Amino acid sequence: LVATLDNILYILLLSLLPFFEGRYALLVGARLGVELKTSFIIATIGTVGIGILLSMIIPVIDEFFQQTSIGVFNRLYTRIVLRIRRKFEKYNRYGFIGLLAFVAIPLPGTGVWSGGLAAFLFGFEKKHTMLGLSLGAVLSNLITSLSYYGLIKLL
Repeated sequence: LVATLDNILYILLLSLLPFFEGRYALLVGARLGVELKTSFIIATIGTVGIGILLSMIIPVIDEFFQQTSIGVFNRLYTRIVLRIRRKFEKYNRYGFIGLLAFVAIPLPGTGVWSGGLAAFLFGFEKKHTMLGLSLGAVLSNLITSLSYYGLIKLL
């Protein structure tokens, strides 16, 4: 199995996207013929990187959307915030472990982007946010990889 530069960049770019992230990027990589271990590493680098970046820039993004006068963007952001707030409430009581679990569960609507916004909304410290998003991203990618590998073994 060959990991071409195009495939590596494709996996990396997909791992940066909200609602897609590393857990799905690594599956695309495996489907493209990239070894699962290589796909996992590339996707994890991207997702951990975006998690660290998000923990620093979400306050700026929030400020922008709070002050924007473009109604459609404001309404969309408000909907996303309310959905994340509602979804994360049951995890918040567990603090850092709740954030870690929220990011690690490889389901739609959870992950690094949602977890980053949730951590901001619920007032997590930046260092806890970075660590929770990073560890959660690694665990999510690991869960997805192991599930995929197990499924392939069964077939």
